[in-house]
Amino acid sequence: MGMDYYNILKVNRNATIEDLKKSYRRLARTWHPDKNPTGGAEAEAKFKQITEAYEVLSDPEKRAIYDRYGEEGLKGMPPPGSQSRTSASAGPSGPSNFRYNPSDPDDFFAEFMSSNKPYSFDQERTQFQQRPQWTSGNTRSESTSASHKESSTSTSQLEKPPAAEKTLLCTLEELYNGTKRKMKITRNIANSDGKVEIETEVLPVEVLPGWKKGTKITFSNKGDRLYGQLPQDLTFVIYVKPHDVYLLEGNNLVVTQVIPLVDALAGTTIHLKTLDGRNLPIRVEEVVRPGHEIMIMNEGWPIRKEPGKKGNLKIKFDVAFPTRLSSSQRVAIRQIMGG
Repeated sequence: MGMDYYNILKVNRNATIEDLKKSYRRLARTWHPDKNPTGGAEAEAKFKQITEAYEVLSDPEKRAIYDRYGEEGLKGMPPPGSQSRTSASAGPSGPSNFRYNPSDPDDFFAEFMSSNKPYSFDQERTQFQQRPQWTSGNTRSESTSASHKESSTSTSQLEKPPAAEKTLLCTLEELYNGTKRKMKITRNIANSDGKVEIETEVLPVEVLPGWKKGTKITFSNKGDRLYGQLPQDLTFVIYVKPHDVYLLEGNNLVVTQVIPLVDALAGTTIHLKTLDGRNLPIRVEEVVRPGHEIMIMNEGWPIRKEPGKKGNLKIKFDVAFPTRLSSSQRVAIRQIMGG
């Protein structure tokens, strides 16, 4: 048996579009992976199901086919018990030449939120007002979030221009702790008379803890809107300002610490200010040679895929030797060192 979309959305079979929106909005708040970070794969699967259910039931054509033929007919699948998976002809399995492929749930959700602003989650996190996509590292962010509304013959032949990219410069502290920015952007808008006007908008951009250089945050349809093209997506690409103390290598934070020769021989305590503002005292008791390294576990970079876990803090030492010694100092050192 296929999925029961009505049961997934917890609505009856006579539900209106407003009923569907209300239920989808409520369930998305519960099961969206960003709102349910502890749900893992279960939350992602549930969110995918409710998004697919809403996408079908909110579209009159898809809903009519689903009501008559079920999920198998909607997706061109063979009816239960059938051995054939190639037939798409009319019959018990569905209508002729119709095959529905569900949209990416994140893309569809972003489109839903941007086109239903009166129904946005009040007092929710900023990203839920207009949720962007993001990808980590230098991977290109794919943003093909044309909704089922854009699949009509009037727009299906239009091309989607490449996303416009803008630099988002962040400090290491902002990326370590996360931050919210308001980015003022401009876009070109083509009017019906062919004239191009400039439109300005302020976009809420949420930077999540643990993001790195190259992470991309894509806002669907927030770029230029020119005649003969689908609306352009807008992508912010994160770059990092150099830090005075810390260097990021993979998931490790690296510090170069210079200590005087006396501390290198006799031991010392160094104090580091962490990127989240804590004072971190580190006792050094072993003899320190130039190039010596120590590792502090779990004081490195937040790991996005493993909430609560961090990389390590690596401290590289250099030793500052005195430029000159008095005769008495030389004698004392020889006595102490047994020379």
